[in-house]
Amino acid sequence: MTSPWGPATGVGSLPGVDPAEAVRLVLGELPGMPHLPELPGRGAGADMVGRTAALLVDLAVDLTPAGWRLVPRAGIDQQRAEEFLARDLDALHDLAEGYTGPLKLQAAGPWTLAASLERPRGERAVVDAGARRDLAQSLTEGLAGHVAAVAARVPGAQLVLQLDEPGVPAVLQGALPTASGFGRLPAVPAEDVERELRAVVDGLPVPVVVHCCAARMPLTLFRSAGAAGLSFDLSLVPDLDAVGEAVDAGVHLLAGVIPGTDAPLPDAKATASRVQGWWRELGFSAEQLPEVVTLTPSCGLAGATPGYARGAMTHLREAAKYLQPE
Repeated sequence: MTSPWGPATGVGSLPGVDPAEAVRLVLGELPGMPHLPELPGRGAGADMVGRTAALLVDLAVDLTPAGWRLVPRAGIDQQRAEEFLARDLDALHDLAEGYTGPLKLQAAGPWTLAASLERPRGERAVVDAGARRDLAQSLTEGLAGHVAAVAARVPGAQLVLQLDEPGVPAVLQGALPTASGFGRLPAVPAEDVERELRAVVDGLPVPVVVHCCAARMPLTLFRSAGAAGLSFDLSLVPDLDAVGEAVDAGVHLLAGVIPGTDAPLPDAKATASRVQGWWRELGFSAEQLPEVVTLTPSCGLAGATPGYARGAMTHLREAAKYLQPE
């Protein structure tokens, strides 16, 4: 079995509205580990929460002025999300025919999803243990089906599934606002977050990456929940001990090394040198670096211009070459 990891990949989202163009771009610029692009610029249903809700099994959602809400029956908003996802899979099937190697998929993780979806009678699903359990089980089944659908379309791919969990720090810190906006929801104990995330990770048939580009990303919690990979903004992870423990445990690192929105980029060698310096500070050998670290943007590229998004992917691909031992 080939390794599911490549030298450079994207976090997920890209600017634009054409799935075929996006897939073609990713296959060309990140050939060592392409990902299935997300195009939130298409509107409601292409966003992270709506796109993931399209995968839920036996649960329905609809869009309200306050955001996505669990409802008794699926409506036009969920149908639109399902259609967007179907078009993305068609584009992948058409353009990735014959591809072999690592391929990454992305979806919102169970905690970010529960923190984003309101229950039918208001307040976020994250406050209700029963609602969280139902949502996580539905998500796990839907994600397993999604993986199978992609595997059928690109049989030579070594699939990895990324769970986007930007909401976890706020869940742990009790920082999520109530539906009224005047208060804060209570913090959820770390052991509950870890246990319920592990249940989803354990139920999936491929290696799971947990991504969080927010400050205070709980690296140790994600690793303890069974993540095979950790994806983060390198500039927001001061705890080198937690990173070192992850490496010692055999966890792969997807390090965000350039901004997700337009910014001047150094030359690729300078980015590689920064990563090498960080790696030396961790205390590991240079030979290990390309085996353990995949370069990514710090977050998704949906907010970038198309020119920057293309240049960012090229930059990552070129920077990764300098990490190879001479």
